[in-house]
Amino acid sequence: MRRFHPRLHLAVLAALTLSAGLGAVPAQAHEGPKTLGIADCTATACHFDVPPGTYDVRVLLGGGTASSTAVSGETRRSLLPETPVAAGEHVARSFTVNVRTPEGEPTGPQGTPGLDLAIGGPAPALADIRVTPARHTRQILLVGDSTVCDQPADPYSGWGQQLPQYLHKGLSVANYADSGESTVTYLGNPQLWATVQPLIRPGDLVLIQLAHNDKTTDGATYRANLETLVAGVRKKGGRPVLVTPIVRRWFNADGTLNNGTALLVNSLGVDHPAVIRSVAAEHGVPLIDLTARTKTLVESLGVEGSKAIYLYNEKKDNTHTSAHGATVYAGLVRDALVAQHLVPKGLVRVG
Repeated sequence: MRRFHPRLHLAVLAALTLSAGLGAVPAQAHEGPKTLGIADCTATACHFDVPPGTYDVRVLLGGGTASSTAVSGETRRSLLPETPVAAGEHVARSFTVNVRTPEGEPTGPQGTPGLDLAIGGPAPALADIRVTPARHTRQILLVGDSTVCDQPADPYSGWGQQLPQYLHKGLSVANYADSGESTVTYLGNPQLWATVQPLIRPGDLVLIQLAHNDKTTDGATYRANLETLVAGVRKKGGRPVLVTPIVRRWFNADGTLNNGTALLVNSLGVDHPAVIRSVAAEHGVPLIDLTARTKTLVESLGVEGSKAIYLYNEKKDNTHTSAHGATVYAGLVRDALVAQHLVPKGLVRVG
């Protein structure tokens, strides 16, 4: 890692930040340009008065002592994983963040206007920061349920809430997953599909994982609903990706997962993952088989080891994931996106 003279480096960076801010952030003619930077931060948080949109964030981490810093934003979204920096060093990192209202679940509270970032980690050190409107960015939209959504409170976390930390600047996640939704309710609620579909731009990826709450949806309706979502994405020029649901943590006596509850077969005998696979094959839709991937992982961890993936210890909950579990599952999604060439490898963090 290259060493910097701290005082000289920060002075140069401040000048560059101001120069970039002048060109990138337009202001009222009578006001003079406003630079969105370190002046909007405390030691542990930043707030930027910006309208809904997509923004690039560049952080400079480190200082006089060894540090390890993570950045989250809006409704507990993980935007940058813990990043260690040696004493006397500085490291720059960049990411792209989606700002919207409501900022978390689409049917939840609106949240705080603007962009809010939390500076965390075991030894946080934010030396500088710059926020600019994003241009030419790629977008991943998420359609899903509580296992995907931006969960508002500990200890819950959806895998979509953890996915942004795996992405570099130039690729953002707009998480429109919502707790308690089935394919029926997601299509029927004007705050959900009717809001999401107009936002899809040509080339956007739209990941669809809905199954956990389709407990009373018959097979024909479930299939038709998936096909409606796929057609709706394509109508806007987007790229649908069907995602089979994460497994529930329900074991048989022999250490395998239960073929019904755990593997998402509903009370009518509808095998949700099988229907999703069939729709994907029939309509030429990319498939992320998260059911198969999470089944393999949970069974390999066993009855005891898999408790940390879910909220068994905290809530006796075998459906919803912990922050650790959601991060692991988001990593599986990232790996599938790269393996299927759905996102460029250069826009993904692998470590």
